[in-house]
Amino acid sequence: MLWGGHAGSLELRSDGGATRLTARFPYGRETELAPGRREVIAPRAFADRIEAGEDIHLLAGHDFNRPLASRSAGNLTLTDGDDALVIEAQLDGATSWSRDFLAAHAAGLIQGLSPGFRVQPGGERIERRGAGVLRTIAAADLFELSAVTRPAYPQAQIEARAWETHQDRQPYRGAVHHLNRWRL
Repeated sequence: MLWGGHAGSLELRSDGGATRLTARFPYGRETELAPGRREVIAPRAFADRIEAGEDIHLLAGHDFNRPLASRSAGNLTLTDGDDALVIEAQLDGATSWSRDFLAAHAAGLIQGLSPGFRVQPGGERIERRGAGVLRTIAAADLFELSAVTRPAYPQAQIEARAWETHQDRQPYRGAVHHLNRWRL
C-alpha cells in the first residue's frame, strides 16, 4: 500500500489486475504560485460541475491525450466536501500511459495532484497584500485532475514513501498552468 499524509494524499492498492486510487485535494489551503502571487481554493469551489454529474477526467500531466480515468467511463468517482475533494479511480493498466503513471508513482517521481479548471465569472476575489496578491477562487468549472511531478498546491502531493516536513518543502516557483492565469 502506498500513501501520503492527511493534508492531501494519494493511495494506490492493487486488487487483482486493477489498481484502486484514492486521493484528496484539500480546500482552504493557501499556496504561493509565484513570488508575491498566492492562491486559495475555497471549500466546494468545484461543486457546480461535480453536482451536475458533468464528465471530469483524471489525467497524467494535464494531457487529455493521456486519460487515466473519467466519470463517463465509470471508473472515476468524485465526492465534494467542505474540507476536501475526494477522488476515487480504478486503473487497469490497459494503456501505456497508465502503466507509465503507475511505474513513475512507484518510483516516487509523481509527487502531486493538480486540478485543471476555469474560474467562473465573478468566481474569484483578488486582494492586495503588501507587494503581493491573494486570489481566492470561490467558483470554478473543474474539467480534470492530474497526477503531476510538481504540484502548485503542496498539500495535494503524491508520494510513494514518506512526506517531507514543512521546513524542507520549497515553494514551487515555475510557470502557472494556462487555465490558472491571473487577472487583475
